[in-house]
Amino acid sequence: MASKAKLKTVYFCTECGCESAKWSGQCPSCGAWNTMTEHEVSSGLRSKEKRAAGYEAAAPLGLKEISSGDEKRISSGISEFDRVLGGGIVPGSLTLVGGDPGIGKSTLLLQVCRELSLNGVGVLYVSGEESPSQIKMRAGRLGDFGDSLKLLCETDLTAVSNVMREMNPAVAVIDSIQTMYNEDVQGTPGAVSQVRESTAVLLRLAKTGGAAVFIVGHVTKEGMVAGPRMLEHMVDTVLYFEGDRHASYRVLRGVKNRFGSTNEIGVFEMQEKGLSEVKNPSEYLLEGRPENASGTVTSCTMEGTRPLLLEIQALVCQTSFGIPRRQASGADTGRVNLLMAVLEKRLGLHMGGCDAYVNVAGGMRITEPAVDLAIALSIVSSFMNIPAGDRIMAVGEVGLSGEVRSVNRIEQRVAEAANMGYEECMLPGVCMQRLKDIKAGNIKLIPVDSVKDAVDYLKKRR
Repeated sequence: MASKAKLKTVYFCTECGCESAKWSGQCPSCGAWNTMTEHEVSSGLRSKEKRAAGYEAAAPLGLKEISSGDEKRISSGISEFDRVLGGGIVPGSLTLVGGDPGIGKSTLLLQVCRELSLNGVGVLYVSGEESPSQIKMRAGRLGDFGDSLKLLCETDLTAVSNVMREMNPAVAVIDSIQTMYNEDVQGTPGAVSQVRESTAVLLRLAKTGGAAVFIVGHVTKEGMVAGPRMLEHMVDTVLYFEGDRHASYRVLRGVKNRFGSTNEIGVFEMQEKGLSEVKNPSEYLLEGRPENASGTVTSCTMEGTRPLLLEIQALVCQTSFGIPRRQASGADTGRVNLLMAVLEKRLGLHMGGCDAYVNVAGGMRITEPAVDLAIALSIVSSFMNIPAGDRIMAVGEVGLSGEVRSVNRIEQRVAEAANMGYEECMLPGVCMQRLKDIKAGNIKLIPVDSVKDAVDYLKKRR
């Protein structure tokens, strides 16, 4: 008589997935407080689970026996989606899609399923949160679907695994991983052990069956995918769907990709009939920009391989409080305070008694230091009430000595500004060597070595 697998109690950290044999108030790995939760796991092998996933022992292979040809990708029919994936859907891959509730994750994946089904690609859409009539209602707003799309409303992972093996689809969508229940694992759906083991089963199905599997993951209030952090390490690709629920645009960002570049983004706009692609995000982000206004400067940031022009706005005014307020939206507040300290020390601008507000128009959030020069110029422009000009783009990192340092991919940034019709580009002087063989078109290059040089050029407009 076969012995049953013994159960043991372990504690998982809900932030990083660290496993411990005993409870503690603070996670020994990530240091988070009150995140250790109790779960029962099996200490033996789950033969039933392995049979459900079609598990077979792998044999070792020599490197010369493995084909090194390029993986054939499947086009999703949505160019922005393919861009983030690195050129299309890779068969046998496992992709995690996360985002806030109501941001449009299910709508985006259903649109991908629609395009694939119209091209005759076999697709299985598994929903554990909605009924067939609810999905049919949402699909009716998107348009007609092909006959190759099959819908399954099920939360039992064993049943889902059996359908996937019988149907053998090219693409499968699991919406969502927190609703899947594996009967061989202790815990309720959404628990750390359930999420981890269910993902492991889907990973084996993808690798052995060749289906590209997309799993939807709920996020916590901190913006991270709920469940163990190791979930992101298990999958091949991690995509985050970002944006304000009250704004029309959405950004699909790749934070991990084993088949392409990371930090690539795709921009979409939420409309009545679903999500539409934004082919030119720079033009979209600069819409409605005021003319001849002080405190506004255009800069360029790199998102993956894509240059994006965006507007940096600043408002500097005398404070009516005991301590001046410094607030930044879309930029790091600490970086703004640092740049204001550089301006006071190196240029003698006394802004200690002023409130300062910095905003990145369009709701984008930027972290790279290449926009330092634009932030500094927008602050000076508002403080001195001098318009920087509507047709100038500024890019460069500002150091503590007031120097303007080099930035990467300056060629793409200048080319994007020229394509958008900008007439002047202020950039670090050390970058001119890289641009000597580049045709900048009709755009005028303004090299600066320090933030003082940039402000002196701005004062000439007075």
